[in-house]
Amino acid sequence: MTMSEPAANPNTPAGMLEGDLVKRAQRGDLQAYDELVKRYQERIYATVYHMTSNHEDANDLAQEAFIKAYSALKSFKGGSTFYTWLYRIAVNKTINFLKQRKNKFHLSLNDIDFNAEHDPDLMALISDKTPTRDVALSELQKKLNEALLKLSEPHRMVVVLHDVQGQSHDEIAEIMGCNIGTVRSRLFYARQQLQGHLAGYIKS
Repeated sequence: MTMSEPAANPNTPAGMLEGDLVKRAQRGDLQAYDELVKRYQERIYATVYHMTSNHEDANDLAQEAFIKAYSALKSFKGGSTFYTWLYRIAVNKTINFLKQRKNKFHLSLNDIDFNAEHDPDLMALISDKTPTRDVALSELQKKLNEALLKLSEPHRMVVVLHDVQGQSHDEIAEIMGCNIGTVRSRLFYARQQLQGHLAGYIKS
């Protein structure tokens, strides 16, 4: 029989709900904001990294997003979750950054889980236990990388947020400041484009 873990103390930042932490942070409680940073820094960093493929840039942009969020905290009215609001700040910063270094952008697929389980052709390739499997997967990653780079920034972003980060259509719409229909159409278009670029490679 295992002992259950003690319940988090709701009177300390670590045990507080997001809304309570935000209210305390808005009153200048740095410990409360630090707890918000701890809760979301890994997810914010992961999103930015998948868009920049650079650890230093991702660290800088994530830090800038948290700094900007803190400076604008009093303007947060709770119309969405703090997490969604923060995500939107990070996404906008990343998009602006990518526009500035557009010609230098490179995305490494070695660190990306592209939800391959949703594509039967990709699953068949991954599951195929042949001597050429590793070579084939390496080539597929290269092809997928090239295909992603051909997408526009909004289309690449919606793929990253949905297929890599697992965000819902509603969340992505809030983050990107558009309606759900736009999210769905961008995701559909992006997947069609990726499928077209990879069709000749994965087709048996």
